[in-house]
Amino acid sequence: MNPADAGLPAAAVRHDGSVDVDALLWAVADEQRRRGRRVRGLLMTYPEGNVDACAPMVLVDLANGQAYPVSQALGRDARGCRADTQGFARASEVLREALRAAPELVIVNRFGSLEAEGGGFAAELLDLMAAGVPLLTAVATRYEDAWARFTGGAALLPARADAVQDWLDRCFEAPAAAG
Repeated sequence: MNPADAGLPAAAVRHDGSVDVDALLWAVADEQRRRGRRVRGLLMTYPEGNVDACAPMVLVDLANGQAYPVSQALGRDARGCRADTQGFARASEVLREALRAAPELVIVNRFGSLEAEGGGFAAELLDLMAAGVPLLTAVATRYEDAWARFTGGAALLPARADAVQDWLDRCFEAPAAAG
């Protein structure tokens, strides 16, 4: 049974590098807002226009456009994680505020290494799922098992707009079907 069909309103787009998953999530957010849905969350931007290993990363609050720098400048030859945990901690307030605002959908840039280890946005993602708020994120193939453990088996979607829209349609139809 597909967990999305069982009522768990959480899904992750598989991020295998074949598609610009950030652009896909931005497009989903834009489309859902055009449909009149209240969308909150955080999506990634790359101010220098590239996504290489040492390019700056900035999360953007979907509600107001506020930017949250979330990368450390480690240098070209650095091998460690460039994520700035303090930047993610500052940005996490956006997700806590989203929960208070009762949106129809929350989109978060990634379930990644920080969340797989219990940090990053893990607490906020769990709070959103516990509240039944539809949650969409992306997950790199190497973290798919961690995503499954974290969510209890939430949906993994192919990186295609139609697959995401099908999942969203099921999420938004579920309350009407129950009533």
